[in-house]
Amino acid sequence: MANNQDLYNARLKRVADAVALKEPDRMPMIPGASGIPYFLYGDDGASHKATYYDPEKAAMALLKYYQEFSPDIGSGAAYQSGKANEIVGSTMVDWPGRPGTRVPDFSTYQVIENEYISQEEYDEIIKDYSGFIFKKYLPRAYPGLKGLEGLQINPSIILGTSPLVPLMSAPVQEALKNLIAMAEEHAAHQAKVADINKQIAELGFPPYMTGAAQVPFDIISDYFRGTLGMFFDQLEIPDKIAALCDVLADVQIEQLQYLKHAPLPVKRVFFPLHKGMDGFISPEQYRDLYWAPFQKIMRELIKMGVTPIIFTEGSYDTRVKFIREQLEEFPPGSCIIHFEEGDFAKLKKEFEGIACLSGGMSLYLMEWGKKEQVADRMKFLIDTCAAGGGYLFNTGAGIENAKRENVETMFEIGQTYGKK
Repeated sequence: MANNQDLYNARLKRVADAVALKEPDRMPMIPGASGIPYFLYGDDGASHKATYYDPEKAAMALLKYYQEFSPDIGSGAAYQSGKANEIVGSTMVDWPGRPGTRVPDFSTYQVIENEYISQEEYDEIIKDYSGFIFKKYLPRAYPGLKGLEGLQINPSIILGTSPLVPLMSAPVQEALKNLIAMAEEHAAHQAKVADINKQIAELGFPPYMTGAAQVPFDIISDYFRGTLGMFFDQLEIPDKIAALCDVLADVQIEQLQYLKHAPLPVKRVFFPLHKGMDGFISPEQYRDLYWAPFQKIMRELIKMGVTPIIFTEGSYDTRVKFIREQLEEFPPGSCIIHFEEGDFAKLKKEFEGIACLSGGMSLYLMEWGKKEQVADRMKFLIDTCAAGGGYLFNTGAGIENAKRENVETMFEIGQTYGKK
């Protein structure tokens, strides 16, 4: 009987072979677990709330899920500390367990879009990204750090402590105290998360990704301007969007340099594509504002031997041909391309020999369909997409809720049907 290290290596190879456009011993199973462990094993209090406030309790459900179903990757525990977020007053997200929240314990976090920078401030953030983030964005997005607005250093006479006097003001001191308290809470929470991830690896489950980043356009729309503000900007100041996207591409490239030398079992970076779906942005703006700065990041990653995971969200039918053409720039097997929905028979043909395809299972089917329907869909994906290699089985997005019999059928068919 294989030990955990053997299982780890076998799963590592199975996924790597598919990414390299080879046909592995069977179809790799990498469904995004998300909240499903808490729905299946939540009787002891495991929930999304527990990920923020009691990670060990959440981990019990996660470990049970891996031990029962044996997927080919260990998604790990991407938990955040609820207390750390409370200290700084995070306003761009609401989460289960936050005092006063309306988010139920079994729900994942909820994104709250706010307009944190004005259209008139594009030039300022482009000129001095770090200064703007510290002195304007952070005080606005995190009320507990409002005092950072006072971070001003007089450069005229840099002698002794005189230039540091602004840091001694009460508002700045309060912000710094909150930062320290937040950092301590975050570190304690992350130590527990690191232990959970270690347990997952020791059970024989390698990671799927070892980094995450975003399309620069999405960063502006998600965190700076909001969707509505971005609609106006696309019409009125597309040149400013392009300039800021270029800055954000460079910032992320610099922050991903650790992948050059870090001793990691895999080197893959996850990119969730939030605002690029059909109809959200014109083909020309998708090409110039959305994809071009993203392609810049991918070029640098691929040079470093890193695999970008392109995780599209929503309908992408009108983008498929364009994306395929852009990925032809890279060596075959350089990227993973995930689709939430679409005709997977056509998608397999489009990206065959270019990139590894991912996705294919409807979350609606998992939650509301019959197990016979799930079995039929699994067999279709194995016959159509997994045959010949270059395919990773995944659900359209992370599974939050599903019938147990459908989860069991998904794994049973995926791990047995068509196995060599």
